[in-house]
Amino acid sequence: MTAFADLHRADEPLLLPNAWDAASALLLAARGFPAIGTTSLGVAASAGLPDGAAATRELTLRLALLLGSQPFLLSVDAEGGFSEDPDEVAEFARQLWEAGARGVNLEDGLGPPDRHAAKIAAVKSAVPGLFVNARTDTYWLDDGDVTRTLRRLDVYQQAGADAVFVPGLTEPEAIAALVKHLDAPLNILYSPAGPAVPHLADLGVRRISLGSLLYRRALGAAVEAMAAVAEGHAPEGAAPSYAEVQALSAREGPA
Repeated sequence: MTAFADLHRADEPLLLPNAWDAASALLLAARGFPAIGTTSLGVAASAGLPDGAAATRELTLRLALLLGSQPFLLSVDAEGGFSEDPDEVAEFARQLWEAGARGVNLEDGLGPPDRHAAKIAAVKSAVPGLFVNARTDTYWLDDGDVTRTLRRLDVYQQAGADAVFVPGLTEPEAIAALVKHLDAPLNILYSPAGPAVPHLADLGVRRISLGSLLYRRALGAAVEAMAAVAEGHAPEGAAPSYAEVQALSAREGPA
């Protein structure tokens, strides 16, 4: 068991904020979150690239290199591993581990479950200490079906996944059914329209991720602030000072 794995077995579920660059990760860590994830949408969109298209392999690794030595536990959203070859996915996972990442999120994109299982098994064989969060997109990219979801998650558990992730699932009854069936900790994507964090904890969820929500909220806040200025008003909401952000950059060194 690693320190990151231990967070999934603690008294309270792991609430995982997802960052998109060094500044956002460091500011979130400064608020006391012991682990920080990355968001593939935030990393991709910040570079003008599409999410889920295996276009950000080097950007993702570069961010891991920036954050892996920081005093928090890092989990990296690696889409589907940026390859369909399990050996290539395992090699990328090895590079993430060497960069300091202690967790990785791998999504199936509704592809063949045996192929995703092969990726999981290859990663666990190459980097046994890396915590693999196996994501299925049965609710994210499809209309959702508990039976079909369980079949996929069973395959991923058997392949060695340390936790399983079902983004898009918000129905309390279905969440409780998965928790009852699974051996691995269940990760749910927080939704403002879904159960609150205490309710998810009561249902047995062990990890609650924010995904791209913080990045999208940051974009919305920027647009709202600009609209307020244009209308002659002072922007509302908190903003770090120039000096505070500069201090974060100084800790990281030149990019």
